[in-house]
Amino acid sequence: MSIKAVAAAAANTASDDANVSAHDVVIMGGGLAGLTLALQLKKRFDPIDVLVLERRSHPVPHAAHKVGESSVEIGAHYFDTVLGLKPHLQGEQLRKFGFRFFFSEGRRDIDQVTEIGASRYLSVPSYQIDRGIFENYLAEEAARCGVRFVDNALVKQIDLADDARQPHRLRWTQDGESHEIHARWVIDACGRAGMLKRKLGLAEPNSHECNAVWFRIGDRITIDHWSDNTEWRERCEPQARWLSTNHLVGAGYWVWLIPLASGSHSIGIVADPRIHPLDRFDTFDKAMDWFKTWQPALYDELDGKRHLLQDFAFFKNFSYGCKQVFSGKRWALTGEAGLFLDPFYSPGSDFIAMGNTYITDLIAHDRAGHSVEARAQLYDQIYHSFYESTLALYQDQYALFGDPEVLPIKVIWDYTYYWGVLSQIFFQDRLTDLALLGSLKEELQHCQKLNVAVQHFLRAWSGVTTKRNPAVMLDQAALPWFADLNRSLKDDLDDSAFRDRMRASAAQLRQLAAEILVRASTEHSGIEATELRMLLKEKMAMVPAHSGQGTMLFAA
Repeated sequence: MSIKAVAAAAANTASDDANVSAHDVVIMGGGLAGLTLALQLKKRFDPIDVLVLERRSHPVPHAAHKVGESSVEIGAHYFDTVLGLKPHLQGEQLRKFGFRFFFSEGRRDIDQVTEIGASRYLSVPSYQIDRGIFENYLAEEAARCGVRFVDNALVKQIDLADDARQPHRLRWTQDGESHEIHARWVIDACGRAGMLKRKLGLAEPNSHECNAVWFRIGDRITIDHWSDNTEWRERCEPQARWLSTNHLVGAGYWVWLIPLASGSHSIGIVADPRIHPLDRFDTFDKAMDWFKTWQPALYDELDGKRHLLQDFAFFKNFSYGCKQVFSGKRWALTGEAGLFLDPFYSPGSDFIAMGNTYITDLIAHDRAGHSVEARAQLYDQIYHSFYESTLALYQDQYALFGDPEVLPIKVIWDYTYYWGVLSQIFFQDRLTDLALLGSLKEELQHCQKLNVAVQHFLRAWSGVTTKRNPAVMLDQAALPWFADLNRSLKDDLDDSAFRDRMRASAAQLRQLAAEILVRASTEHSGIEATELRMLLKEKMAMVPAHSGQGTMLFAA
């Protein structure tokens, strides 16, 4: 059945106000977060009645649609394995050649600056996702699975029930016709509009102030062609740096280059306004002038393609929190309807994956007749702890993005924290195992504190470096332990092995933090490191001694 046919059938069932339709779950928003949740629910409970109300008309346009095209390992695993969408991702989207960074500020000779990236694909895939292609596919897949998908639907009123025995009530319109529905669960997946957030007063600012602009060009940007240096090109196999999420970095900002399967390229500027105010690049012409000064090689690439501009948009102060995202009163927020961190490292799909998994589990417990009040509270606390620890990667860190000495170390640390802790929990399907995670509380809290301390130390270190920028590729694939950590995400661990893995991750992070401390202090003895030194002196009785693996950092 087509999406339009499903939409018509759903509308007909709700067209008579005297015969209000009832649903197990109503999802407000049929974008990435809402549609993947609908699929996850249908995969978990085939007979569940899920209605998705989407404001936009479908199908949505390719390329010039939404940002959030770059996925990383958790989000990619959620899409391709948890939801079973691997055939689409491998056949209709692009496999990402990892993250790549160039210290190219003010330079056209990209082969003569420091580059961070892998020379080959690592074991666990991630993808560059054309959101238009993907969301159209998700809507069709949801309809095939029995999800009731209604586009051009505007939710006008939400009345949440206080009594667990009573349904929530919603009023919505389509083509000027009003409908009323009842729902056991109401999920807000409508993005930054945040209907439940506004209704319940859940909006919460954070201390990470940053702005972003972005646009799409209807042509491929092949960064590999920016130099005819054969030796530089052959550092990578395949010779396809353009498939990476390429970052052109400088003090206070980064520029993204993301290829799309439709043939377009996504380009964005993300900047700390204290260093690069938004009004310097908040139109396409201003952005081009900004590129001419700060990233001239990209300016050269785009100058002759101005007529291929497909869209332009910006967000001011894009990062925000949310007081609560899961409730035992049978409502929840997912995706950008809840909270949003920063596009650097592309964590958006990761938090959709984790949030949807928690929501699915809460609905499972509710369908089994169990109270979900306590569980929802615990999931909310854990989810917010992931948010806080990830926020530390970005907060007040933009100034060091232009530091070729410190940013490579930060990237290695951030990956190790991500793959060694959060990714292990998700890949091993332990996100909702409260007892097992509780048994690792000491290790997890120590890792979180260590991450905050290392971020503070990196910021202090960058304040005293000379910002040396040699013509070298810092090849992450050439670090055996790093490639093995990525590969380890594919392991299938029982409870005992999972505990050992998490304790080994804590030990690995301690070793890496100690090496970072030694490396920086050897060159600059006066760096403030009290917090980090105190944490490294703590005795971790439950963490096994880590076997020697040689140095973990690139050569100085």
